[in-house]
Amino acid sequence: MFIRFWGTRGSIAKPGPSTIRYGGNTSCVELRSSRGTLVVLDCGTGAHGLGQALARSEPRPLHGHLLIGHTHWDHIQGFPFFTPLFVPGNEWHVYGPRGVGTSLRETLSGQMQYNYSPITLDALGATLHYHDLVEGTLEVGDIHVTTQYLNHPALTLGYRLEVDGVTVVYSTDHEPHSRIRASGSTEPIVGQDSRHAQFLADADLVIHDAQYTADEYPSKTGWGHSTIEYAVELAVCARVRRLALFHHDPARDDAAIDRLVDSARDRVARAHGVTRVFAAAEGLVLELARDAAVTSSIGGPAETARTNPALTADRSVLVAVVDPLVDRRLRDAVDADGLQLLTVQAGDTLASLVQSERPSLIFVQRALRDDDVLQSCRSVRRDPASTAKNVPIVMAREGESPAEQQLEAEAGITDWLIWPFSETYARTRIRAWLLGEACRWKPAPMAPDEDRRLGALQECGLLDTAAEERFDRFTRIAAALFDVPIALVTLVDRDRQWFKSRRGLDVSETARDSAFCAHAILSDDVLQVQDALADDRFADNPLVTGEPRVRFYAGAPLTLKNGTHAGTLCVIDHRARNLDNGQLQLLRDLAKLVEREFQPGSAVVRN
Repeated sequence: MFIRFWGTRGSIAKPGPSTIRYGGNTSCVELRSSRGTLVVLDCGTGAHGLGQALARSEPRPLHGHLLIGHTHWDHIQGFPFFTPLFVPGNEWHVYGPRGVGTSLRETLSGQMQYNYSPITLDALGATLHYHDLVEGTLEVGDIHVTTQYLNHPALTLGYRLEVDGVTVVYSTDHEPHSRIRASGSTEPIVGQDSRHAQFLADADLVIHDAQYTADEYPSKTGWGHSTIEYAVELAVCARVRRLALFHHDPARDDAAIDRLVDSARDRVARAHGVTRVFAAAEGLVLELARDAAVTSSIGGPAETARTNPALTADRSVLVAVVDPLVDRRLRDAVDADGLQLLTVQAGDTLASLVQSERPSLIFVQRALRDDDVLQSCRSVRRDPASTAKNVPIVMAREGESPAEQQLEAEAGITDWLIWPFSETYARTRIRAWLLGEACRWKPAPMAPDEDRRLGALQECGLLDTAAEERFDRFTRIAAALFDVPIALVTLVDRDRQWFKSRRGLDVSETARDSAFCAHAILSDDVLQVQDALADDRFADNPLVTGEPRVRFYAGAPLTLKNGTHAGTLCVIDHRARNLDNGQLQLLRDLAKLVEREFQPGSAVVRN
């Protein structure tokens, strides 16, 4: 993988004699896979130099992908000056976070209106394709990309790119979710900061926002940027191999950046870490080679980041807080985006209101009247009939307490909103929570005994073996017996589900993240999904919205000799269905017969 930095500065371009070595242009990074897929990360003023270089050296037509983290000016100002966009025959795909009511194309067009620019968006000669993204995965050429929301006053996505056995994470602009982490605290990482660390985990290179120091942060809280200390601490904890400090503050000269790099390296040494820290500099080129020790997290071709969730006024937000200032700020944020506001009235309990009103997002505070908020959250999460088991529940609190927040997390709190916060910040966070909730698709969690399960699955010796009549007869029978177009014997591997036998389906495997069977193996009984479009776990699943357009699913788990589940015997239809008790028992019976073929001594023919 080839990487070159074209712009490393944050907030505003700062060219001049004091920024010669690290550069004065704003964010822009070039990345190429070994097969030649061209990706441009952000389009700040650094894009001007990259565009000229591409125009001089690249054959025409030129095809590329532009991934924009967010649409603040320092990340898109170079867009109207990016030469390849003006060349007829060139083709570019432009990606960025889905807004609320405004598309990516509309936002980019806004900075090219007559009042600001002599050239409009429609005047660009290249063919442009716009892709509004949410959290999820997508394929960009041969590069597997994972997107994740960052903590910034505008909807912002970070990008994790995996190709050629190499992983690069681009994470700017991002503020610690926990303010105490800005100092580089070594307290256990919890909540959304833990999720961010997982996003960085085991990467070969992380390009991370590091605009402030811990001493500067108190006067910059809420501005949406990281400290050097935070970036280093998370990189060490996440076992990152190389950390590029990025988005340099415009007030910081080359000598000051040198001092920060020295400080960051000392911090890594004190933590006994292995992360190599350097400051991103304009013109710096990195070539990251395949590392056999790297384990890719690529799960398959399913694309979920392009999902188009409906974020409309019928989405409701329940505000159940006691502090009048917090209450007013949250109400204003909800109203500003035209969302439906729900509040706790006299005689209401939190649990009953959640069940009756079915909010899309819930804000709570401790000491809400006499109601035990944490107990109510536990009830919502544990009630199998609850419609809000997966709804984000956010605790609004003043100050942070890791011990208390750990208890709150155990009770079902999803995230925290720390007071004081601005209306703008609250609106951005609400949008991120709602967009995540609006994507009605939930990958299955790993089984509690996953390592034992995978070990037994490998021992059975069936993965990646040739088709066999002893399994195919069962999918034929199941398809005819239940009158379905698709019947499968599936094996759920670490990152995929593979089909030992398939009837009515051309592909031999799919990503585990999108697999219905990954949910089915978590139970000892049949999982029946009567209508996937009406089920929040599956409605936006790529196997539902795209081919093979699953509408009905029933899967009986196949049990291995150690009691864990290898996969399923499942039946699928393109229309909503409901198997009665007798039919469900027949599916269980067939699955038991399939399990007998797993026993030692059964013939196995490998590909």
